[in-house]
This record gives sequence, C-alpha cells and structure tokens, in this order.
Amino acid sequence: MAFSLGNSLSVYSSRPCKWNATTTPYKAEGLGNQLRPISNRSFRRVPAKQRPVSRKLISIQAVLIQKGDENDLESNIVGNPPGMLERWTIKFEQSFNIVLIETVIKILDALYSERHYARFYVLETIARVPYFAFVSVLHMYESFGWWRRTDYLKVHFAESWNELHHLLIMEALGGNERWFDRFLAQHIAVFYYFMTASMYILSPRMAYHFSECVEKHAYSTYDEFIKLQGEELKKLPAPDVAVKYYTQGDLYLFDEFQTDRTPCSRRPKVENLYDVFVNIRDDEAEHCKTMKACQTHGNLMSPHHDTTSTEDDTGCSLPPADCAGIVDCVGKALSNPLHSEKSSQKL
Repeated sequence: MAFSLGNSLSVYSSRPCKWNATTTPYKAEGLGNQLRPISNRSFRRVPAKQRPVSRKLISIQAVLIQKGDENDLESNIVGNPPGMLERWTIKFEQSFNIVLIETVIKILDALYSERHYARFYVLETIARVPYFAFVSVLHMYESFGWWRRTDYLKVHFAESWNELHHLLIMEALGGNERWFDRFLAQHIAVFYYFMTASMYILSPRMAYHFSECVEKHAYSTYDEFIKLQGEELKKLPAPDVAVKYYTQGDLYLFDEFQTDRTPCSRRPKVENLYDVFVNIRDDEAEHCKTMKACQTHGNLMSPHHDTTSTEDDTGCSLPPADCAGIVDCVGKALSNPLHSEKSSQKL
C-alpha cells in the first residue's frame, strides 16, 4: 500500500470543537491580505513504483498524474497489469478526472489568489464530500444485501471526520466570513456529492482516483502556503479546535484514516499556527495514500483491523463483492461469462 508521491515530508494529522471567528486574533493581525499569492500550479507525472507495505514514515511527492503518458498506465494501479480494455478504461477515467480537476483549480486560482483562508475553507468544504458519498453507497449495497465492507465504512468515516476538523479550523481562522464563499463552497459540495456518488456506483476506481487528485492538490496548496508564509505563521497561536483535535481526547479516529500507519505512531505537536498547517498538509498526504490503495479492489484494510476474527463470527455476514462498480462488473462479464453468471446470482 505504500507508494511514492514528490516533496519529502514526515507525516502528521487533525481534530474538533468550536471557535468564534469574530474574535479570532488572526483577523486583527491582518494576515489574510498581507500574504503573498499562491501561483498557479503545474503538475508533472512521475512513475509510481510498487513497494512492500510499510507502516513507517515514507516520503511523498504531491503531483497530479498528467494525461498523455500512456506507457506507464499500469503503474497507477497496484496489482496485476490490466488488460487492453481495462487499460483504455483507466486511461479515460483518469483523463476525465484530470481535466475536471484542472478546471476547478483554475477557477479557484482566479477567485482566491490572495485570500488564502477563504480558499482553504472552500477546499475543505469540498474535500470531505467524497467520503460522505462513499459511505452512502456502501450503506446502500449493505441494505440491499449485496455485500458488506466494514473496513471501508470505518476508514471513510474517519477520513470525513478528519476533513471536518480541517474545516472547523478554517472557520476558526475566518475563512467563512463572506457570504459568497459560503454560498460557493456549499453549492459546489451539493453538486460534488451527487457526482461522486454516481461515479462511485459506476466505477469506485475512478472515484478514488478523483479523490486522490483532490487530496494531492490540497497537499501541494498547503505545502506552498507553508513555504511562503512559514515565519508569519510561527508568530500566531493555534486555534483551540486544532489543539483539541490533534492532542486531546480519544484519537482512535485520527489513527483510523491513516491506513499506511500503525495506530498511535503519529502524534503531532501543535504549538502555533505553523504546526497546524503542517499537520493539515500531512493529513492530506495520508489521504492520498489511502485513496491510492483503494484503487485496487479489496486492497483497503483498517489500521485497527482484527485479523484474529472474521465477520462470520457475528452470524450476519454478507457475501464478498466479486466486482467493484458497474464498469468493473461489465468488463469481467465480457471477459469471463462464468463470472457474469456468478455475479448475477449474488445480485
């Protein structure tokens, strides 16, 4: 499940509470308008090499997979190399995702070139939506009696919980002060939810790749912001919501979304606003790794997974899924008629 994504970093994380944006010290400091604008980003593709699963710190490169490189397509999917039909399907899925992501990035760059907290608020409002969609579809499958994926439900909920606290932090910093920013973020989120849910039903691999691209963009955005404004951020205190999320209470859900790590192996410090943004950036890196792992059907496992027990012990197990999404089921049906007959009996 470990993979390589570009700028080296040590990975950390995020958490809850309420903060009054009207009395926040950051507004008084005037940091929002004094920060230098983040420039437009260009992304290049690097080949991803499969490595043994490791729960130690790994280096990550935040790059979007650029369209046009056809020779290394298999490297984006861990496991057996895809056949010709699947190869072209993956190419189409990833090309569509990249074009859509690039369009959204250009819009955000135009609207929020100098308003960083507002941009982060919009990003975090949007970023947690896919996990709602994934959980909704998985619950639907379970309700229909098709199959159950408990690890996926746990991990995706933990991811949404992490993104929620990123959002609370941005609200604490005053990122949601303007009506226009709230209107834009919330309406994009509604559209994004239905788009992602439909995409997940059609092709989970495509939906996970799209989310991976979103998380990579979030990582690179925070990383550039930290490099540009690090010294200013070190002079400002951390919001209470960030301190409570990263350092206090039950951190089970904080460990749960980091599927490439052993639970309790990451406990970030929160001494100032700089630490907060470093932690958020590193959270995005962990989301990238999880979304990457999910692109291989059945590859995701909860960090708290109990290997000594099985779902059959509960007496209410459902059959495992032979395929993931409509595209995968159709592809397997075309290549293997026996599989089609077996899947139709289960569904």
